[in-house]
Parts: sequence; C-alpha cells; structure tokens
Amino acid sequence: MALTKEKKKELTEGFQLNKQDSGSTDVQVALLTERINDLSSHLTSNKKDFHSRRGLLKMVGQRRRLLDYLNESDPKRYQNLIKKLNLRR
Repeated sequence: MALTKEKKKELTEGFQLNKQDSGSTDVQVALLTERINDLSSHLTSNKKDFHSRRGLLKMVGQRRRLLDYLNESDPKRYQNLIKKLNLRR
C-alpha cells in the first residue's frame, strides 16, 4: 500500500528539476498522485473505510493547492506536469 523506497526514488528521479532536487512542486505532486491512486484502489474494495477516505480527500486538496501554485508561478511547467501525470484535460 505505501510507497516503497524504489518507487519513491524512481518518481523523484523522473520529475526532479536537477540532480539534487527532491522537494520541488513537481516531485511533490508526482508522489501525492501515486499515493492517491493507491488509496483510490484500496477504497474501491473497502467502501466503508471512512478514515482512509478522509485522508484521500486531504491529499487531493494538498495536490490541488500545489497545482494551483505551480499554475500561477510557471504555467508551462504546470501544463507539462499534468500531461505527464495524465491529470485532467
């Protein structure tokens, strides 16, 4: 269920802006998206798990705020990121 070290490292390397980048908005959104997808699949089989559903909603809100920030500061990077992650549009 949780992200493994290998998966987290793979995502970080795929979305980092430079070699030492591990906390940019792009990386954070990619990691949140992976966790959201995992939790969504969990909730399809466990419909009454309301505590996990609340955590999912908090993660979706956090990702939305990060994406809004990125869209305001660098719209081209925002567009590239949502295409890469297959989010909306």
